[in-house]
Amino acid sequence: MNTMNTGLNEPDIISNVVYEDLQIGQSASQVRTLTNADIQAFATVSGDINPAHLDAEYAAQTLFHGVIAHGMWGGALISTILGTRLPGPGTIYLEQNLHFAKPVRIGDTLTVSATVVAKDDEKKRVTLDCEIINQKGDRVVYGNALVIAPTEKVSRPRTRLPTMTMFDLGERQRHLLDSVKDLPAIRCAVVHPCDADSLQGAVDAARQGLIIPVLIAPLEKLLAVATAANIDISAFEKIDAPHSDGAAAIAAEMAATGKVEAMMKGSLHTDELMHAVIECAALRTGRRLSHVYHLDVPMYHKLLLLTDAALNIYPTLPEKADILQNAINLAHALSIPLPKVALLSAVETVNPKIMSTIDAAALCKMAERKQITGAIIDGPLAFDNAISARAAQIKGIVSEVSGDVDILMVPDLESGNMLGKQFEYLAGAATCGVVLGAKVPIALTSRADGPSSRVASAALVKLLAHEYRKNTP
Repeated sequence: MNTMNTGLNEPDIISNVVYEDLQIGQSASQVRTLTNADIQAFATVSGDINPAHLDAEYAAQTLFHGVIAHGMWGGALISTILGTRLPGPGTIYLEQNLHFAKPVRIGDTLTVSATVVAKDDEKKRVTLDCEIINQKGDRVVYGNALVIAPTEKVSRPRTRLPTMTMFDLGERQRHLLDSVKDLPAIRCAVVHPCDADSLQGAVDAARQGLIIPVLIAPLEKLLAVATAANIDISAFEKIDAPHSDGAAAIAAEMAATGKVEAMMKGSLHTDELMHAVIECAALRTGRRLSHVYHLDVPMYHKLLLLTDAALNIYPTLPEKADILQNAINLAHALSIPLPKVALLSAVETVNPKIMSTIDAAALCKMAERKQITGAIIDGPLAFDNAISARAAQIKGIVSEVSGDVDILMVPDLESGNMLGKQFEYLAGAATCGVVLGAKVPIALTSRADGPSSRVASAALVKLLAHEYRKNTP
């Protein structure tokens, strides 16, 4: 994530120099340092995605041996001088010629200047010599501009530009996919994929080498969905089931007997799938079943895990201990060796009238006594002082977790489900999810999720299935 505000340290008033006041040799300049965010923003606005500017691997093989700025980014800097300083507001651009003498690289500090070299009194036209010089004194861009200068004085408040933040949406999900690409695909029971999104998600996951899907559903209905959505499932194993409940039972039995190493939810209700898992004693472990959201939140600086937002409605303290340990173990599988956990409540102090604060304090003591291991745990914490170190500082909270949390643990399903959906629909998070605590990992997504979320969930279960080969749950 890169953030920039190009209006910083500028005067509050923007004024021009009218034609009559312009003098030969008069000049104006400004200094600007090129950042990667500048390149990304210019590419986004212009649509110029030439890999010489955006693809470091490609750019390293070019004549310039690295990423360089778009040439017209320099042209835009010259336009800024003409439109805001000399002559300034009211200027009409007529012509510009530019010579690109040297490449501009990330980190280069540029001095951009424009100097009046000629005036046409009859047409009020002005010619300016324009140049951009880097921190080494090299002229990187130069040329002449022809403008119609303003004849009336303008003095206006400077327009306040919004802060521009560049997000690499889905970056952490792509990292997840990359982390498992060299692992062999796993056999996965896809339960009742009887809508286009769930079926496409399973097929896409197979194409990316994540799973070998076994499609379990009423065969006639499954084939009708595939035909209507133009999805080719001819290469995949298919098992006929009478209905969604039956598909879930077949999948659970296959998982219990080792015929598949993972399960994936299709278009059936979560409680249908989980009922079949709970009823299959051979699938259960000594740990409570729980769900974890894998959240790629653009405004947050790293991956977030959120638990439990899907299965446990009002978990007891022992159940919360299991839910927490499940999430910690997932963090370890995701190469987070010592995750920081925030136990969320409405407040950050223990209040006997708010049960979640008492549970949070107890969980911290359990971690102290090694009943929960593998993480730095703090709570109760309100959401603001879990996510923001500044909020914690204002409230006088000293915590290793505040502002750098890896796992958010909610007090109940209601708060967790709402928080997860807010991350997705208001904060633009890319989401996927998995159920832990069974003998096999279970990809659990919302029926509203698209194929990309289902593919990411498949990557999670692939990662965990290989972990379970080494350490049986």
